[in-house]
Amino acid sequence: MFYLIIDILGTIAFAISGVLVAIDKKLDLFGVIIIAFVTAIGGGTLRDLLLGNTPVNWLQEPIYGITILGAVVVGVLFRKQLKYVRRSLFLFDTIGIGLYTMVGIEKGLLAGLSPAICVGLGTVNASFGGVVRDILCNQIPIIFRKEIYATACILGGGAYFILQEFALPDPYAYLAGIFIVVGIRILAVKFKIALPTIYQKSN
Repeated sequence: MFYLIIDILGTIAFAISGVLVAIDKKLDLFGVIIIAFVTAIGGGTLRDLLLGNTPVNWLQEPIYGITILGAVVVGVLFRKQLKYVRRSLFLFDTIGIGLYTMVGIEKGLLAGLSPAICVGLGTVNASFGGVVRDILCNQIPIIFRKEIYATACILGGGAYFILQEFALPDPYAYLAGIFIVVGIRILAVKFKIALPTIYQKSN
């Protein structure tokens, strides 16, 4: 139940981030729903396909579709309250990657994968929905820019396994992993910490 709750919270966070991007791009209601869906289920779909788990999880569990539709309704109804679109998008997207990183890691562990592969799977789980969202909305995905994004997922996922080595109970290590991903992402944006770029600034 604990892991299901985390998964549902991640679905809500990513669905709302998709709604915010779609509204910002002035898409119609159908477009808003599609972007919310691909953002929320994109990473999980790729994760399940990589693991050979078919039909993928959201096709077997109606709760995911219902949750996404509910998030769309909330996002559309309260779009005026979410007037600071960029700030709201950043918040929900950041929460989403923290939650989905750990969901992906948990799925990898259940499949018997090594810690390193589990961290990679968690990063895919957290990032791919946002990649599809941004591509469909004609934006360069955040993960391909210099912002700290996938790196936060990797560091948070690695921290989870390190904390387990120090005998921290799994639920606490799991929550710590989420907070580390979210914390690193927030601090990186707040203090403008970015990965190095191969391009020189023009004079």
